[in-house]
Amino acid sequence: MPPAFPERAAWGTAGSLRAWQAAALRTYLEQSPRDFLAVATPGAGKTTFALRVAVELLGSGRVSKLTIVCPTEHLKGQWADAAARVGIHIDPAFTNAQGRAGSHYDGVAVTYAQVAANPALHAARTRATPTLVVLDEVHHAGDSLSWGDGVGEAFADAARRLSLTGTPFRSDTSPIPFVRYAEDGEGVRRSQADFTYGYGDALRDGVVRPVLFMSYSGNMSWRTSAGAEFSARLGEPLTKDLMKQAWRTALDPKGEWIPSVLAAADQRLTEVRRQIPDAGGLVIASDQQAARAYARHLRAITGRPATVVLSDDADASDRIDEFRSSRDRWMVAVRMVSEGVDVPRLAVGVYATNASTSLFFAQAVGRFVRARRRGETATVFVPSVSSLLELAGQMEVERDHALDRPARQDADGDPGYPEDALVAQANREEKASSDLLPGFEALGADAEFDSVLFDGAAWGTGAEVGSVEEQEYLGIPGLLDPDQVTTLLRARQAEQVRHQARSVEAAKAREENSGVSDHRLRAARRKELSRLVSDWSRRSGDAHAVIHTRLRQRTGGPSVAEATTQQIEARIALLREWFAGRG
Repeated sequence: MPPAFPERAAWGTAGSLRAWQAAALRTYLEQSPRDFLAVATPGAGKTTFALRVAVELLGSGRVSKLTIVCPTEHLKGQWADAAARVGIHIDPAFTNAQGRAGSHYDGVAVTYAQVAANPALHAARTRATPTLVVLDEVHHAGDSLSWGDGVGEAFADAARRLSLTGTPFRSDTSPIPFVRYAEDGEGVRRSQADFTYGYGDALRDGVVRPVLFMSYSGNMSWRTSAGAEFSARLGEPLTKDLMKQAWRTALDPKGEWIPSVLAAADQRLTEVRRQIPDAGGLVIASDQQAARAYARHLRAITGRPATVVLSDDADASDRIDEFRSSRDRWMVAVRMVSEGVDVPRLAVGVYATNASTSLFFAQAVGRFVRARRRGETATVFVPSVSSLLELAGQMEVERDHALDRPARQDADGDPGYPEDALVAQANREEKASSDLLPGFEALGADAEFDSVLFDGAAWGTGAEVGSVEEQEYLGIPGLLDPDQVTTLLRARQAEQVRHQARSVEAAKAREENSGVSDHRLRAARRKELSRLVSDWSRRSGDAHAVIHTRLRQRTGGPSVAEATTQQIEARIALLREWFAGRG
């Protein structure tokens, strides 16, 4: 018997799929499940996999209609375009008021909010004919009780449900409809994926790009609403409140940190475009006012306007589409480009937002990892904030969704959750820092190149913006495989250590002959030691106190507060040996 949809049945043979997509499809067809959860890293090709499943089910007659549920309006059109390329006709303009889709369509694309607004309508549509429901980025069904309940009611009678996600689940306790949960050894109910394809797998297969995170620190000063003035160095150990305020100061468009980092990112983009001519950049801002200000900085830097995408603009989706097909350099957006939006030419990003949850960070980084050819690299510029650097070092630790939270206390007296304490902490910080008290004023913010994070390791020992050392890292070629990236970073760090050692010796000789008082020289050495310890802490994962103890054990002498200038210099020299791989 010929297939019901010959044009679709002919498309997408296993040979045309990526290895993970073919394996996931075999698993799906062998199990023939009503519910299936596929977890695949951003950029891996979840859409292609889902549409191949749809082709199989429509072609065999097991379903006759398709409903795709997306997080945003823009993604509805993106799904419809992808489906059209394989002969499936989806209506992305379907509305609840419309009630029924046109008979010439194979299905509709809707948003989670649209489903929650009238679940009974979608339930009636689903019952009327055997339907495959694709739940894209299904973790959004746990965003609110109404969304979860709406999805559950609307698609309870669906013939098939295919759930997709590419990022860690949120750390809440709202069950996600149609996701299977099972208790682990601690009695915590966790989501069970039917197929998982992580970033590490995708990187080995050449499906995604290796990501270099270039972190920038600097000295920040600000005035609180109470009139108190503070100064701190971004990247050094700070209390949560001071860290949030220093971070906010760095992102202030009126300071020097943002224009310095944007200029460095644009220089990096120029280097990448030598080998990837259409490479584009994306700045992710915290709010619309900052986005517009960042765009003005980029125009001053590049001499060309940047594409600004704001959710309030009626033509936001059109602007994304135009940027996708153009060769323009920069796009600036707030949150609507953080998830699902497909602009494969994005290769350089600036994370200029105070959002710090693992979910949002993974979504944002996911905009840059889609590889079009083997060897493409991605670069994301980030503030030297401990929570972001930890997330960058992990680069997508796969997490299952946990429904239960055993009560226990962490060191700060906060509840500890086995799924990941960092996620819970980051969620709290993002909510707390979204709006600091009125009257906060950024007074000054300069930038300093800190390090490059790649594959869980930190490279570099800090350098001034515009220095030869920074230029060496910004000039890394845009086409390299992961092993080549590591080799190049190791070589450039060794040269940086040698250069800085020569500079220190020269400066020391000048200071010894200039009559500089010992207390000033000692203060400068303490500052340098503190910076190096912070850099090594991020690279090794060891606490600052542990590193200081090891240094004392190897070089002798008392604590830093009581150490002589010479003892501090000996610890600096030892740290540089560690960075050079000789320690």
